Amino acid sequence: MSQTFFIETWGCQMNDLDTQRLSGTLKLRGWQRVEDQTLASLILLNTCSIREKSEQKVFSRLGELRELKAAANGGVRIGVAGCVAQQEGEKILKRAPWVDFVMGPGSVGYLDEILAGQRTIAVDFPDDRRYDHLSMDRPSATKAQVTIMEGCNKNCTFCIVPTTRGREVSRSFDDILIEVRAAIESGRVEFELLGQTVNAYRCPTTGRDFGALLSAVASMPGVARLRFMTSHPAEVNDSMIAAMRNHANIPGYLHLPVQSGSSAVLRRMKRLYTREKYEEIIARIRTAIPEIHFSTDIIVGFPGETDADFEQTLELMRRIRFGSLFAFKYSPRPGTPSLKIGPPVDDAIASSRLNRLFELHEEIKREFLDSYRGRVMPVLYEGPSRHDPEMLAGRTDDNWVVNFKGDPRTPLGSLVGVRIDQAQHHTLRGEAIA
Repeated sequence: MSQTFFIETWGCQMNDLDTQRLSGTLKLRGWQRVEDQTLASLILLNTCSIREKSEQKVFSRLGELRELKAAANGGVRIGVAGCVAQQEGEKILKRAPWVDFVMGPGSVGYLDEILAGQRTIAVDFPDDRRYDHLSMDRPSATKAQVTIMEGCNKNCTFCIVPTTRGREVSRSFDDILIEVRAAIESGRVEFELLGQTVNAYRCPTTGRDFGALLSAVASMPGVARLRFMTSHPAEVNDSMIAAMRNHANIPGYLHLPVQSGSSAVLRRMKRLYTREKYEEIIARIRTAIPEIHFSTDIIVGFPGETDADFEQTLELMRRIRFGSLFAFKYSPRPGTPSLKIGPPVDDAIASSRLNRLFELHEEIKREFLDSYRGRVMPVLYEGPSRHDPEMLAGRTDDNWVVNFKGDPRTPLGSLVGVRIDQAQHHTLRGEAIA
């Protein structure tokens, strides 16, 4: 069988970016990517461990691949990458001996050595993380995601990221700018800077902070729009706020996970701020950027969360009015300190709370979307609409998808003025204007 590979990706933007690195590395070495696993001589599962039972999902998937490998009679190699690989390590090879190698996120740059059979388990965090921007296989013709740092030092009691992605390691300032410049030269106009705690970035050689990096990237000719995630409230500073305020190509949109509206719960989560401090941070940003919109993450059912704690979360939602919400029931993860705090809230209660949270947010989101009717919004054109090929599609500054009537000859990556005439459940519709 020729050198063909299939990658299945689960999880966050960082996993998506790791897949781009893996795919690009293989393509540069003559491999061909296929979308049918039965045609692949290499199958990679790029896994996520953020939710409970993620290991079971991986082993179930590996069980499905066992027959495929047996039928191929040695013609297929199987590798497990990502956070479950880091978490489970050698256990994967013991439970699924038909797997050829296990590779954690910190070892993505060592794919050559792994494929050469020099290692079957690579779950350490080498000092040299090997970022090669030339090997990126970017799926979008208009957008580039750029890792600026990996790992996290915050140690939130519910979070497995420090275990699966290690301690914070920032890339050099100049190395990041070189990657952005190369992506601009390839035609990309929208950029997203990524890190587990992206605003904790500090250049390892000069000490320049995240705000300085934002300003430097936003000032580069050809950067039409600059996003970033995920920010930690404790790392918001004046430098970051000033960069967002001073550069028009940094959208007035910020994803700032709060996790709970109760200071008591936040303390047990070890989030390093109180509810009052979080609201103060929001107020500081809104003073500088009055039109800014926020999105957030919330966990319900954390050990010890009372009805009163949850009511404080609802009240925070009403006060801040997040445009987008990513909410989940608490999911115990192996080895995390929250396991020692106590049992999760009863599942039926947690489910009820989650539903109430989503119901409240639907009201807020509906008001947000309805407020766009009649307005002309700058939309970055990304291509034909997925659901109606006669329509064009793109995103507003604050990340809403817009399907609109317009000239199909419009160059990808153009900023188009669109008059919004309809708000749907999750998207907007409109018409391009001159």
